[in-house]
Amino acid sequence: MSESNIVNLDLQNFQQVLLEGSKEKLIIIDFWADWCEPCKQLMPVLEKLAIQYSDQIILAKINCDEQQELAAQFGIRSLPTVAFFKDGQPVDSFGGVKTEGEIREILTKHLPSPSDDLIQQAHVAMGEGDTNTAYTLAKQAYDLDNTNMQALKLLAEAAVDAGRLDQAKELVAKIPLVEQDSDYQRIKGKLELAEDAADSPELRALQEQVENNPDDLALKLQLALKFHEANRDEEALQQVFIVLGRDVNFADAKKYALDIINSLPDGDPLAATYRRKLYSTMY
Repeated sequence: MSESNIVNLDLQNFQQVLLEGSKEKLIIIDFWADWCEPCKQLMPVLEKLAIQYSDQIILAKINCDEQQELAAQFGIRSLPTVAFFKDGQPVDSFGGVKTEGEIREILTKHLPSPSDDLIQQAHVAMGEGDTNTAYTLAKQAYDLDNTNMQALKLLAEAAVDAGRLDQAKELVAKIPLVEQDSDYQRIKGKLELAEDAADSPELRALQEQVENNPDDLALKLQLALKFHEANRDEEALQQVFIVLGRDVNFADAKKYALDIINSLPDGDPLAATYRRKLYSTMY
């Protein structure tokens, strides 16, 4: 258990800790004095949180009796006082004693959420054209916090790129009016283009042939492959499973089902649904 992120602040290390340190971490400054009983109640709580969030927090303690010049610079009038700094600027503060839960609430406003790192990684994967990884990371971020509009938009875009157009439409519909910015318009336009591309004349002609020849299993497999090529994987799997329902050993139907399922991004609910379905069909 490291306590290297708990420091005593003085005039010598003030600039390094507050100005330099706050570029990397949230700085919590605890103004205290030895005669102050409430300070002694609060300090162990702050130290516990600092140790728990050691990668994200520096707890800087200022003994106001010993560092009167520093305390005066901050205009401290009562103890205990706690101030929060990020990028060299004050972002929050409170006076008196607060419970651990109350302090945690303040921290959640200023610390990155667990989904932020996943969102960043998903952006990188998307930029590199790694569609499946981008989708998986965006889905994990959204599952962690479905109120995060950045995660919602990113997952909607990743779903378009992965050909999960029905899911993308559902996600786009969840974006509230206040969040319908330029990113929203871009994702919506991307979705409309993908829908147009996924509905080719050749595909429509093959669908018509299947409707006219409902017992032709080979034709259904052809349609399944065409759907898969157009990133319409749910419809592709529906066709394959109609074939498997009629004849579990027909041609390469099992192989096609497995290939399509394995091509889906990790975390795609469609993959889990059809893996279970394939297992029950085969066993």
